Amino acid sequence: MMGGMDALPLTDRTKITRLPYRQVHDRRVLHEILDAGLIAHVGVVRDGVPVILPVGYARDGDSLLLHGSTGGGLLRQAAAGEPVTVTVTLLDGLVYARSLFDSSMNYRCAMVIGTATPVTGPDKLAALRLLSDHLMPGRWAEVREPTKRELAATLVLRVPLAEASVKLRATGAEGEPDDGESRDVWAGVLPLRTVAGAPEPDPDVPIGVRVPDSVDRARKRRLGG
Repeated sequence: MMGGMDALPLTDRTKITRLPYRQVHDRRVLHEILDAGLIAHVGVVRDGVPVILPVGYARDGDSLLLHGSTGGGLLRQAAAGEPVTVTVTLLDGLVYARSLFDSSMNYRCAMVIGTATPVTGPDKLAALRLLSDHLMPGRWAEVREPTKRELAATLVLRVPLAEASVKLRATGAEGEPDDGESRDVWAGVLPLRTVAGAPEPDPDVPIGVRVPDSVDRARKRRLGG
């Protein structure tokens, strides 16, 4: 999809050259992928070497919020103005073709390129609440708020979604009708999804303390209920 108010701008860095027909230009799809994921892989270049780490995140309108320890070198480097690349990938299935060469994966992938800015002051607490609501919906209301020491030890960064690309695959096995391969060999898709298991309380939780609503809500979301 090209053009329109909700189209992602195309730049030299976001233009997909490998299988470009799989690129999606709809900003709404970008938002859907980011809202469905929980972990982003954030990359910077340090001393000439790419460094990539998994980071919890949340979308806030047309920006991403990243958080981690103030002691983490990668986020400190990003906070200092180094360009970052943020990738979120959702694996939807393994595609079994009649040859390993043609076998593939179904996926939805979003890549964001930009410069992060630190979130400070009152906005920092609001950002942490938004992050909490994305990762553990409803948990903020069940526990105490962060202390001043905890806030000081936590770094929150905002990355705009101004330069981003989306690529996806959502089809079965690809091949030619006259490829000569036997149709007695099974081909198709094995769907994959993340599913929550039963909650496991810590050993020091007294018997009779029920599982909180936030855990039950997150479990039902991952069960599709």
